[in-house]
Amino acid sequence: MPSTSVTTPASLRLTPEEIASYDENGYLVLRDRVPADLVSRLVAASERWIADSHRAAARPEDGADFSFAERPGGRVPYRVNYLHAKGEPASLELLGCPEILALAESLAGPNFVPTYESLVFKEEGDGAAIPWHQDAVHPRGHRIFNIDVYLDASRAGEGALRVIPGSHRRRADICALTEEFGWDHPRAVVVEMEPGDVLLHDVMVVHGSEAVLGNRLRRTVYYEFRPAEQILSEGPWDREWVDARLRLLPVALDRHRARHGDRAGYDWRIDAGLRPANRGSEETELRIAHPTHTAGAFCSAGDVPPAPGGEGR
Repeated sequence: MPSTSVTTPASLRLTPEEIASYDENGYLVLRDRVPADLVSRLVAASERWIADSHRAAARPEDGADFSFAERPGGRVPYRVNYLHAKGEPASLELLGCPEILALAESLAGPNFVPTYESLVFKEEGDGAAIPWHQDAVHPRGHRIFNIDVYLDASRAGEGALRVIPGSHRRRADICALTEEFGWDHPRAVVVEMEPGDVLLHDVMVVHGSEAVLGNRLRRTVYYEFRPAEQILSEGPWDREWVDARLRLLPVALDRHRARHGDRAGYDWRIDAGLRPANRGSEETELRIAHPTHTAGAFCSAGDVPPAPGGEGR
């Protein structure tokens, strides 16, 4: 368990003004948030994850942890799910990073639950569109959000993410929005990012990215968080599943501490009644599957349960 002597620097938490901006717009950009050395380790890990996804593309029976799109040239991977179970310690180090967990606590309170972890990528020259969508639609009694860590630059004209500020407050009619505006919605904002930048986005903010030719490689790590109180009152998972997912956090905090020491750690202040009492084998803890998902709002395929993780869910 984490040391009780660790104190998370107040500077890592969101300010009241940042939280107000996030609540108003449904997203928030934080520049240079993740340390450069950790970004480098994530880049190296992503190269192996992407290589694994290409191997899985040729073996449909091995595709459960990967997502694919059909292109004229065949089946192309674009997402790696359940990162912590892929043999690269950088994903757990990121989960245990105080720069990330302070954000989760700022928006979800101390009882935050890490619910998804994935890598979404557009390979060089494969700039297919991600249509407008909302990741997950819920009653909005609590904040549910993604922490998006950019490993590459994302620029206007190269398929950068577009968001519609304020669109997170209610379910959107994605088909009507797409038919009326295409990509030229009057409130749409192109979000340009650099390696190490973080985008916080509400799972109901309408977002997507248009098709582009000749794009560079773009990789983003997505961690979704929800308050335990939200899951236990609204689902779609139960207390046993919440407890299993919470057991990821001691593993992640240990992984971060092993590299950085307590001085750089995060003070995990979860309620005593939710703190996991036991830890099983690490192999078991690192891949807690999702028996169901919260449905999102889409158009091209109707309203369907999303695949795990961030943009394109």
